[in-house]
Parts: sequence; structure tokens; C-alpha cells
Amino acid sequence: MDRDGESTPRVVRAFVEAVPTPAIACDPETHAVRAANGPAVALLGQDRGTLTLMGLTDLGEADETVDGESVTAAVEAAVDREGVTEFEWETGGERGRRRLSLSLHTTTIGDERWLIVGLTDVTDRITAEEELRSQLRVVDAVASTVPSALFQCTAEGTLARWNDRLAADAERGGEELSGTDLTALFDGETRGAVAGALRRVYRDREPADCEATLLTRSGERVPYRLALGPIVDGDEVVGAIGVGEDRTEASLREERLAVLTRVLRHNFRNDLNVVTGFTERAIDAVEDPELATELERVVDTAERLLRVGETSRRVERLLSDRPAPQSIDLADAVDEALRSLPPELREGADVEVDVPEGITVSAIGYLAEAIAELVDNAIRHSDADRPRVEITAAELPSESWASLVVADDGPGIPPAERSVLTGEETPLEHASGLGLWYVNWIVTAGGGGFDIGDSKAGGTRIEMELRTPNGG
Repeated sequence: MDRDGESTPRVVRAFVEAVPTPAIACDPETHAVRAANGPAVALLGQDRGTLTLMGLTDLGEADETVDGESVTAAVEAAVDREGVTEFEWETGGERGRRRLSLSLHTTTIGDERWLIVGLTDVTDRITAEEELRSQLRVVDAVASTVPSALFQCTAEGTLARWNDRLAADAERGGEELSGTDLTALFDGETRGAVAGALRRVYRDREPADCEATLLTRSGERVPYRLALGPIVDGDEVVGAIGVGEDRTEASLREERLAVLTRVLRHNFRNDLNVVTGFTERAIDAVEDPELATELERVVDTAERLLRVGETSRRVERLLSDRPAPQSIDLADAVDEALRSLPPELREGADVEVDVPEGITVSAIGYLAEAIAELVDNAIRHSDADRPRVEITAAELPSESWASLVVADDGPGIPPAERSVLTGEETPLEHASGLGLWYVNWIVTAGGGGFDIGDSKAGGTRIEMELRTPNGG
């Protein structure tokens, strides 16, 4: 059969035109194009007359398929083979360089054999795949560079990808890690914490973290910290991404620091108690009023340093606990704070409370301690015969925040101590500001804000802005 475009049977042209996707009909012996439908004309960027003067192998720029096979050989094989032959090919034309997928099969139309070729433009798919591969190369480069273990889990919680650091920490190779349940890498005591973190990621679509003990292949138990986050596709969580950190050195350092802190605090307290005791005895023994006044200042200073030591203990506890925010009734927190004050301190001042019932805030469980710290400071540092402290609260107009204000009529907070909170100086340079830091840490740990100003009575006004549960 050797027909030109004009002598191609009408039934063949009608057959090709009936195909909704790009298609052409070729002479199975010469591979010449004899008919093309509209979608094929648009795809190839050639009119029908031009196409019917071309051979199938003239449509592309390369002599080989994408897989490196001769295009001519691939077409001839399709003619001789039953079924469909497929290959991808780079083509040119008015639309520029494109990647086409060809599906070839021979069929009988009008008592004659024809080679029917279906054409699909896969350029966008290839471009997307190349972009994805490029992104994966970047991700792999980052994963191999960072000092932490990085990994990806499937929706079932099994490992799909990981970097060399995770493999080294677990002392396991790729074959052992592939498809392994993440929780299986940890010991029985902490495996539940890992499973719980994964459940939060998959169920709540929120990041989660936990402390666990990694079991190496050799049986070593490694303290590990995991941070996990969801991978979301549309409305579905399809996996999780995670970061793991070997906490061996950090845990050892924290343990040693904790021991050092306890020893220092014990000695600090005992020695200051000795200083206070001997000084008070000296006050009773001296007759010089000026000297007695100076000795009383020594006692006051020692007691202030003792309170700093106690505050440092509470700060250490707060930093080690890392508590999560919870719903707290503001009125109950204020009552708890006032009950915790030393009776002699509370009875020597006028504390007015205006905190409406029913205000609930989202804060960590140490909120009452923060309020007590502020009231304690206001009373102790006041130069009035009977200090006056006001505690007020209100829900802010945004309905997502509440405000708690502690105001006094004292001399105000010295600029040096205020600067501790602005970052201009450090708590070590002004240790008396440690209590303010403690309050600030408690408030910010719950997502709140902290502000220092002047009260109407001339003293200090400290405002804590606290999130409400419906404020997120």
C-alpha cells in the first residue's frame, strides 16, 4: 500500500476524526502520515496538508526515543507486533520543544491495514517531575547537612525516608529502616509517648513533640527528643515529618548543672542564714543607732538574696517542667496567689481585688505564682507605712484576650531592673530583676504579654495580657 494524502480512504479519515484525542493514521509500510485529526494538528503545530507530506519519524527532533531506542525500529516493531507499543519522544514545531507519548497499534480499516498513532503531550508532567526531583535533591542536600536526624513517615507511621544521622543514631541500615514503624525504634517505656505524639499529628493536624529513649542495634539506650509535624494533602494527612535529636550530651550537662545548682543554692542559703543570725545578734548588742541601722541593712540584703535564691529554684523548676497551657479561672488564680503570701506580709498591706467571676484564661499552671510574685514585690519594696496594692481584671474587647493588672503606690521599679526585661541588661547584672523575669516567662509561656508602666498612684503598674481559651 502506497497512498498519498488525497487517495486515503474516506473511512480512514473519518475514523481518525472520530477519535477525541490527538491521533494520526500512517501507512504501515512507509510510515507516511496519511490522516490527522484536529487535536493532532493543534498539538503538532502543522496543518493537515503539511502533515500528510511527512513521515512519522519526521515529527520529532531526535532519532531515538527517550529510552535510547531507534524511533524507526520502535515503529517497525509496532507494525509487526500485536497490541499496543508505547514510547516517549522529543518533538519540535511551532509550539517549541515538547515531550510526546506515542501509542501505536495496527488495525484493519476498509480491508486494509493502517498504523494508528495516539499522541499525548506529557511535557507538563515531565517538567513537574523534573521540578520535584530538583526539590528532592535540595531536601536531600539539607537532610545530609543538618546535624539532626530527619525522617518522613507514611500515613501508617512507618518510615519512608530518612537521613544518615537517623541511621547512625539507631545503628541500622536502609533495609532495616525501610517500612519500620517509628515507634519500634524506641524502648517499651517511652514507645507510648512516641505513639501519642504521632496520633496528635495525624488526628489534630498539629505539631507534637516528646522525649523518648532510642534503642540502638547494639542495645544502647539513647535519650532522644522528637519533634513531629503533619504532611497534609488537601483535607487528608498523608504522613508526618520529624526531627530527632540525641540528648545524651545535653542530658548529662543538664544533670551536672542541676547538681551544681542544688549544691550552690544549699550553701548559699546556709551561709546567708549564718550571716543573718550573727548580724541580728550584733544589732541587739550594739548601742550605736547608726551602726544598728547599717546592720539592719545587712539583714535586709541577706533576706533579699535568700528570696533571689528561692526565685532561682522556681525558675529552674519552670524551665525543666516545660508545662503546657491550660484553662485557668482568673479569680481562683488571684485567690490562690494571695493565700500563698506570708501572713505578716499580707496583713501589713491593703490589697484591693476587683476580678470578676467567670474570666477564664489560657495559661500555664504557674500563673498564681506570677501574681504572688508581683504582689510580694509591690509590698516589700514599698516605702509607705501601709502599702496599697490593687489587682484588677477585665476581658478585652477582642474577646480573645483578658487583662490582669497589679498596681501599687510604691516608689516604682528602678530603670536598671526594667532594662532586664528590655534586653539592655542581663539578669546576672541585676539579680533583683530575676523575679520580673520569672513572671515574664510564666506569662509568655502561655502565649501572653507582659508590660510595665506607671500607676495612677505614682507607683508601678504591671499588666499581663492573657489569651482566653476561645482565642486559640
